[in-house]
Amino acid sequence: MAEEITESPNDPPQETPPTPPSEPEFDSKTMRRTKPGLKRLFLTFTVLVSFLLGFPFLFKSVEIYRSPLPFHDIDSLSNDVVSNPFLFPCHFQAILVPSDPKSSSIDLNLDELELSIRSKITKLASKGIASQCGACTNNFTLSLTLDDGDCTQSSSKFYKCGAIRAVDLDFGDDESVDEALESAGLDSGGKVYSVVVVVNGDGVEGVKVVVGKYRHAWIVGRDWGVEEVAERLAEIFVRVFVNGGREEGLIHGEFMPVGADGRIVLSFNLLNADPSDWTYDWDFQKIDETLLAPMIDALGPIANISVESQVMNHPCSLMIYGFLVNSNEWHLDTSIAAGGRSKILQFVVYVPSAKECPLLLQLPNGEISKTNAFISPMWGGVMVWNPQSCSRGSDSELLVRHIMSPEDLQKVFEVFVGQFRQLFGLKSGSLHVGAMGMYSLLASEKGFTEWELDVLSRQHTCFNIHSSATTLGSLSKLVQSLPRMIIMDEIGKQVKFSLEAAKLARVNASLGFYDASAVSSRQARSLAEDAFFHPSIMSVSYYSFEHCFAVYSPFFLPVSMHVLLAALREWRRYKQEKAKYLLWKAKEKVAS
Repeated sequence: MAEEITESPNDPPQETPPTPPSEPEFDSKTMRRTKPGLKRLFLTFTVLVSFLLGFPFLFKSVEIYRSPLPFHDIDSLSNDVVSNPFLFPCHFQAILVPSDPKSSSIDLNLDELELSIRSKITKLASKGIASQCGACTNNFTLSLTLDDGDCTQSSSKFYKCGAIRAVDLDFGDDESVDEALESAGLDSGGKVYSVVVVVNGDGVEGVKVVVGKYRHAWIVGRDWGVEEVAERLAEIFVRVFVNGGREEGLIHGEFMPVGADGRIVLSFNLLNADPSDWTYDWDFQKIDETLLAPMIDALGPIANISVESQVMNHPCSLMIYGFLVNSNEWHLDTSIAAGGRSKILQFVVYVPSAKECPLLLQLPNGEISKTNAFISPMWGGVMVWNPQSCSRGSDSELLVRHIMSPEDLQKVFEVFVGQFRQLFGLKSGSLHVGAMGMYSLLASEKGFTEWELDVLSRQHTCFNIHSSATTLGSLSKLVQSLPRMIIMDEIGKQVKFSLEAAKLARVNASLGFYDASAVSSRQARSLAEDAFFHPSIMSVSYYSFEHCFAVYSPFFLPVSMHVLLAALREWRRYKQEKAKYLLWKAKEKVAS
């Protein structure tokens, strides 16, 4: 029998063991117990940063070199040309001399005469005569001298009293008078345009006006009045010395027979129409040395002129060659040196065949041309030269090569010089018809008189500076509109030197140095043209940034998008995993 054991009331109560803390509920989808690592994030962002660092090297590899251009100076030149036109200074002086100081006198008030001359010069300028660029009617000085033996009335600082004595001049011989006035030193070494007025001149009927080949003219006549003297002096000063004797004003710049590089190539061609009839040759070297060389030297400040010649023998007809008007149909060979931007002027001596000879040119008024020649503007000139014998030679003379006589050659090239003057816009004749009558113009052995060279220098200086400013302005706009255009250092230097030459030309023009200003302006235009037409500018590699993006995006855009999306995805994953870990840590902290 089992013994029943019962607890006594006096026994102590037994201790219950402690219950362990319960763990927080763990959700594997929203929590994680370990801290997310940075290795994947680091590797992903390392690839992204490496990719981004490669873009500067890419841009550097496709960078276009651009030499800095003085855009501000180019704009300043363009604005100055428009707002501040050239002010060429001109000095005019009139010298009144009695034919015989002992027996005649001049009853004229110089102050009244000066005011009248100034008003008439202004009036002519207001009519558009000599008011274009290259003129000097807005910046001139006028001085008058009455040389009656003591020069009591004189405002001239150039004329030496007593230098001219009318009794010593033979007004029947214009050449001797011209040389005598030149030796008198009317300009005192400066460029002064002088007109000598001989009052009560003996041996001259009416009024005789002659313009010399230097910078002076003379008027001989009787019974002068203030208004008549002022009218004639103003007309000579403005229409002749300033405007070059052209009624229509200065030549427009687009018709200048000078190339953009400041060069002219004179190509002389002797064209035998039918060598089976006769063949002619010429001694061109002699003409080049005696007639052309002085003219080329005189035009040196305006253009760099070179000369070439050739003799062409092949059956042809003058009518075939463009019907006398279309110069594009004249296929005349020129040397390689005549290429580029140089201006080529063709001068052709056409020797007709026996069936055409004598070939005479008829003017529009029905008269026969005295020179038997014509010009084609901006192309050159043609002269038809008929041999002395226009009958077909015998068989024994077919192979004989004839030489043009020096006399014929001299006449031919005198015509060519006249045509060359016409291409420059000057008169080819020796007379000028003015409002007050006809003036005689003396010819120079250089082909151009000194006052004509002054006109051309002023005119070409003005045109060259306008052209260089326009060219540089166009280059500036082009460069700024194409940020990826290649600009070599050579272009920068050419632009810089062009601006300096243009500035120097303006300074020389304001000081009255016509030749120096013409040379500087020619250099400015040539350098501007060289910069604008530089071969590197014509390259196809200066495409726009949009084009560059379109070219390289197919290569780099897919890779860059994958790298960027991978980095964003990895960053988002890391933030999610870190949020899970932080949530677990928070619940674990609450549970404890």
